[in-house]
Amino acid sequence: MARASTSDARRKDTREKIELGGLIVKAGLRYQPRALLLGALIDIGQRLKVDDGERSRLETIGAEAFRNGRE
Repeated sequence: MARASTSDARRKDTREKIELGGLIVKAGLRYQPRALLLGALIDIGQRLKVDDGERSRLETIGAEAFRNGRE
């Protein structure tokens, strides 16, 4: 039973990672260096903690990209 639960958790984790990687591709950043991508994500994570306006602005951009099927 625990084995099935572990397997399900691993599948869920794998699926989430694939989806997150897809966001990098969708944003047009597929060929950027990993260090740049990580740095950008760390930076935005820090900014989101202190700037609700930035969160709103970025959510608007992202929602528009999903609606327009940007790739």
